[in-house]
Amino acid sequence: MKLNLSVRSGVLFVAIAALAGGALLWFSTAGGPSKDASKRTDRRAPVVVAKVENRSVPVKLLTIGTVQSKSTVAIKSRVDGQLLEAAFKEGQFVKQGDLLFKIDPRPFQAQLKQAEAALARDRAQLERAKSDLKRYEQLSRQGYSTQQKYEEAKASSAALEASIRADRAAIDMAHLQLGFTEIRSPINGRTGSLLVNAGNLVKANDTAALVVVNEIRPIYVSFSVPEQHLAGIKARLAESELKVEAAAPETRLEPSFGVVSFLDNAVDTSTGTIQLKGTFANDDERLTPGQFVNVSLILETLENVATVPSQAIQNGPAGTFVFVVKPDKRVEVRPVTVALKTDEMAAVKTGLRPGETVVTVGQLRLFDGKRVAVNKDAKTGDGGKGKKKKDGEKKEKKKQEKFDKPAKTVDESPAKPVSGPAS
Repeated sequence: MKLNLSVRSGVLFVAIAALAGGALLWFSTAGGPSKDASKRTDRRAPVVVAKVENRSVPVKLLTIGTVQSKSTVAIKSRVDGQLLEAAFKEGQFVKQGDLLFKIDPRPFQAQLKQAEAALARDRAQLERAKSDLKRYEQLSRQGYSTQQKYEEAKASSAALEASIRADRAAIDMAHLQLGFTEIRSPINGRTGSLLVNAGNLVKANDTAALVVVNEIRPIYVSFSVPEQHLAGIKARLAESELKVEAAAPETRLEPSFGVVSFLDNAVDTSTGTIQLKGTFANDDERLTPGQFVNVSLILETLENVATVPSQAIQNGPAGTFVFVVKPDKRVEVRPVTVALKTDEMAAVKTGLRPGETVVTVGQLRLFDGKRVAVNKDAKTGDGGKGKKKKDGEKKEKKKQEKFDKPAKTVDESPAKPVSGPAS
């Protein structure tokens, strides 16, 4: 009996110890998850931010256009003959009146001399006819000659006067034909490829041109816009000039600027668009006839409007909104009204004030009141590229200093980056 009692007491002691240990373990773990959850809710989300700025934002209508020369002239010969010389280089810019081609002038010089000789002959015959007319007039009055002789002399004199006028016209034509042997540019423009080489025979008004000259200063850009914008375009044209921009696709160069100079008088019913033309000075000859360009028609300009990077704008069930970072590093969900949005920038009509900070990267982890940690290397919204760029410049500078030798003087100045104006 004593043995059984001791065994029972040991089992009871072990059970009580196990229960006490389990209770202690439960209480120790019960407080743990609560603390971890508190830490997780208070954990800051990394974000990239940008400042709200007030700017003047142009409202642009984007389309595709084609560059057209203001004038295109196909140069042809106006006389038959052998081409002696092409007085220009292919692709050369020529001015109005510059010599382009020279045709063999000798046949036309001979025609001119022949016409001048015919004039001299008829003048001599006219002098004789006038003398005969005067003599027959006196004899007729005295009765020594018939009236018929007098009338014949008078008619002969009049015929020779007409012949002289014809000779003078023939001389003018010969001069004109001789002048056509020198072909000059009728416009200021750039020549194309030489289509007929020196030594070939050319014909007057032949089908094939000798060269084509395009006037490119100024130059036109033709484009079409949907008809729903027609009323606004007409209203702007009635008030002032309507500005237009043109830039070649896949280029980082600044666009060319011009003004709308033509609005078609009818809408194309097959496409529902209307044609416009913009005139560009093209002093740098950046635009070339036949080139396709991206056209931006500036319909209006939003003055002093709040702007943010376009990636800051978020869409929700209630509309568009942004995450605004408050001074305590907590974010606020702010509804906004977007007036204009492009790939890089958004113009906000209502909801933001200049100087406020908005989140541009990292919105997926955010909610109203969430604490954030701002990426100091990307306050301008470049995602830390500024720091990487500086580190790369430092490495490049060290590499350059390593390989520089005092004996050589090489211009190692880095190229200046090209930065466009703020949109």
